[in-house]
Amino acid sequence: MTVRKRVLTVFAEHAILIALGIMFLVPVVFVALTSVMNSGQTLTGALWPKPWEWSNYQRAFEKAPVASWFLNSLLYAGGSTLFMLVSSVPMAYVLARVRIRFANPIFFAVIVAMLLPPQVIQVPIYVLWAHLHLVGTLWPLVLPHLFGHAFSIFLLRQFFLTIPQEYTDAARIDGNGEWGILTRVMVPMAKPGIAAASIFMFFQSWNDYYGPLLYTSENPDNWPIAYGLASFHGTHSTDWGVIMAVTVLATLPVVVVFFFAQRVFVEGITLTGVKG
Repeated sequence: MTVRKRVLTVFAEHAILIALGIMFLVPVVFVALTSVMNSGQTLTGALWPKPWEWSNYQRAFEKAPVASWFLNSLLYAGGSTLFMLVSSVPMAYVLARVRIRFANPIFFAVIVAMLLPPQVIQVPIYVLWAHLHLVGTLWPLVLPHLFGHAFSIFLLRQFFLTIPQEYTDAARIDGNGEWGILTRVMVPMAKPGIAAASIFMFFQSWNDYYGPLLYTSENPDNWPIAYGLASFHGTHSTDWGVIMAVTVLATLPVVVVFFFAQRVFVEGITLTGVKG
């Protein structure tokens, strides 16, 4: 088979995937190209920058506290991910491997919490944080994950169920308690699942707009990048080159994290079981 026929065969076999890939790439390429256009080009519908205005990125840092937004997003996403792991990994292990009363009702409550829209309980929770004088800070966004995260508990529990029972039985015979089994056996074997849950949590927190709008909008010093970008767009609505430059900067960390963690992320998702 010639090289041309091979290429045509690949295109024919993966035509739908290629079409979907192009559909997802077109907006990304459009944003990236617009970020290096001058104001005149962005308002004319030009598709290719001429000349390339790399100064838009410098102007983005001059016109907005982008570095501060990045730091707040790192604190928000990193703290939420850490607190989620501290609380959700032990809870998922208990639901998967420890025989306790009311395990099924507790797991059902986790499912309900996962499906419940956050807006339903937002008013009493906001009043609680207001009484604690924490509105305007990042704490109302980070601290709740110290008490568990429903989707992460569900995902990790399903992954723990895929680990053969013989490993935990052997660890018990060797004299390990539940904490020893979790830290010495389950966590090392569940690294792909834990990585997948961590990436989900990090991305969710990094891209969150509703939470910062509710709790930090009154204090610009604590704005994360998602809310800062929205406010920047409202203030500089005609300077599309700089707006797109800030958008690229806000997206870049997520792309980098996923690029380096792609293998373990996909492995964690594909190996997550459905038995329980």
